[in-house]
Amino acid sequence: MIKIAHRGNLNGPNPEKENEPSYIVSAINQGFDCEVDLWKTENGFFLGHDEPQYEIKDSFLFELSDKLWIHCKNLEALTFVSKEASTLNGFWHQEDDFTLTTKGYIWTYPNRPTSEKSILVNLGIWSQLIEKKRLKGICSDFFIPST
Repeated sequence: MIKIAHRGNLNGPNPEKENEPSYIVSAINQGFDCEVDLWKTENGFFLGHDEPQYEIKDSFLFELSDKLWIHCKNLEALTFVSKEASTLNGFWHQEDDFTLTTKGYIWTYPNRPTSEKSILVNLGIWSQLIEKKRLKGICSDFFIPST
């Protein structure tokens, strides 16, 4: 089961740190994959949910490519990731039931049917849920319980 920290979150949403590069690396260092929000502008590459926020080099994406699930936030980011599909795993979606990543996984909206290729987005507490579903992985904000 692939466990993907949504924007780096492991212990619930943390808007002040989400998509911040060191926050992403910290989650990866704890053994998780990470979903990140990528923007490409004329000024370079940025992570950030609602807008370009944290400037990164493209090397950040390539060095962590085996652990990143790249949610492309604009056409320029999607075009870049699609050209690098042999290395980068990316996708674009809003509220689609399903979207295919560049690596052939099915990014699945919450509460939709799943298959053995599905990455289910479930941002809440999910441990009971997965026992009843066929999944390849789950993307959540909650992997480590708060104490």
